Amino acid sequence: MTTEGNEVLPEWDMSPFFPSLASDEFKNEMNSVVRGIHDVVAEFDLLQIGSTEGRDQTDISASETFDRLVASLNAMLDRMRIVGAYISSFVSTDSRNGDAQSAMSAYQSATIPVSTLMTRFSAWLGSIDPESLISTSKQAAAHAFMVHKAVEEAKHLMSPAEEELASELSLSGSRARSRLHGDVSSQIVVSVPGMGDIPMSAARNLAYDPDRNVRTSAYKAELDAWERNKIATAAAFNGIKGDVATLCRRRKWASPLEESLFENHIDSTVLGAMMSAAHRSFPDFRRYLNAKAKLLDLDQLAWYDLFAPIASETRTWLWKDAEDFVVETFGTYSDRLKSYAKRSFDERWIDAGSRPGKADGAFCMRVRGDESRILTNFKPSFNGVSTLAHELGHGYHNLNLAERTYLQRDTPMTLAETASIFCETIIRTAGLAQAESTEKLSILEASLQGSCQIVVDISSRFLFEQEVFKQRSARALRSEELCEAMLTSQAETYGDAICSDLRHAYMWAVKPHYYSTSSFYNYPYMFGQLFGLGLFSIYEKDPEGFKKDYDSLLSSTGLADASTLANRFGIDISSEALWESSLDILRRDIGLFEKIVQSAVK
Repeated sequence: MTTEGNEVLPEWDMSPFFPSLASDEFKNEMNSVVRGIHDVVAEFDLLQIGSTEGRDQTDISASETFDRLVASLNAMLDRMRIVGAYISSFVSTDSRNGDAQSAMSAYQSATIPVSTLMTRFSAWLGSIDPESLISTSKQAAAHAFMVHKAVEEAKHLMSPAEEELASELSLSGSRARSRLHGDVSSQIVVSVPGMGDIPMSAARNLAYDPDRNVRTSAYKAELDAWERNKIATAAAFNGIKGDVATLCRRRKWASPLEESLFENHIDSTVLGAMMSAAHRSFPDFRRYLNAKAKLLDLDQLAWYDLFAPIASETRTWLWKDAEDFVVETFGTYSDRLKSYAKRSFDERWIDAGSRPGKADGAFCMRVRGDESRILTNFKPSFNGVSTLAHELGHGYHNLNLAERTYLQRDTPMTLAETASIFCETIIRTAGLAQAESTEKLSILEASLQGSCQIVVDISSRFLFEQEVFKQRSARALRSEELCEAMLTSQAETYGDAICSDLRHAYMWAVKPHYYSTSSFYNYPYMFGQLFGLGLFSIYEKDPEGFKKDYDSLLSSTGLADASTLANRFGIDISSEALWESSLDILRRDIGLFEKIVQSAVK
């Protein structure tokens, strides 16, 4: 347990999986996973998977080969998931844990062949007729979307030797740089006047402090800390983006964005429709930010005011309050959702408190079957409750995916936010319905604060990454250039709602998403937010009809592209009208927020 103030916050319980990292049970399973990987590699070699020539050199039919391989891969990947998540649970909660870091390094080294296996599998599928395979194999029919995706991916593969080399080099390249950023950022100590040296996550949490002097001091101290660590973070950033750009070029993708769209199961038409609608909403979000400035008695917001609590927020949400409210409110949707949330709390699936070495932000990771683990840095505000509900939504999505095989569960980021946004909206709607006028304002603020981040800030990150890839193809960028590009993108999106001298130049260092080997780890969040809002609107019109299909939709997010799944609910995601209708929900909230603010400041 972690103590914050007068409250004890839960830490997640990993004992159902293994007693400890040092236990014989964990070591034996780790060794078993490694042997399992080697066995699958041997099976691929025996069946000569990975070259078009090999297909004619065996007496086993393509359907029999597929059935054998998909069974082996699913079993191997499920076991890897448990071990990898177990190790991550220690690294993410204490990056200074030397045993956990060593275990992670060993795990990453041992699992390097898996990337090559998946590449070989895609190459093999690209060499045969997918329709013939699907018609002769029940397993292939059950994995039809994966088969078609692999066939397309095969068109963008380098030679087997090059793919194997790229996979091996990633351990000392992009993956090492990702770990470097995680280790450095989680261990940065920020010197805040009056508070001494505190972890970066704690310093960033001060952005929610009601005292503007505290927020200002924390903001300045945070920027100073990033400035001191800019060499390591810029090196990690440039290395990862350089690797991505090089591999995209060698794999004949037109750009990292084209590859990202493919991985996220949408196309440029869908992205263009959504981004166009988002850009048209910027003036509306600036109205919200200007209204917040007025409520805070400011002429203009600074970056450190974006998350400032408003004066009317009188309620402090203790952890137990948040737990009870989430369970009760989820129950208004369904008993199944309520039971899932209650189980998550009762079985200690959540790590809630901030502490040195713990990763900032929040996330949910699947461990095995229907079990997940949720990390958050809980704040005693409605925003903290909303974040908790969001991550529980991810866990509920995992619950619905549990019936699928590992390869069927491959959900793109665009659809991974579907349940989290839906659950977050359930909580917001209930909060607004129960709140008095002053509390209603604070709930609207928490909701719009999050929506502004998803639509406006995500747009700035998207623009920033587009610009970075344009320049990174020629050379590495200095930290000063990264800061300049970030400030430019913030100016284009936030406009004059944020003081030009008080933006955040180091957001490229803050966000761990930039240090993933997946590019454009940003716009899918906007897709998820707006798609989730669209689904919630349908739910409100026909609750019982919606419930019949919703869990099935969640269980199918790895079985079809986004357009196909959206069509189940009569949604055309290539139409700007869809995105405008979702943004209209937010515009209504902005209008209500402005109206309440005008009454409050008279």
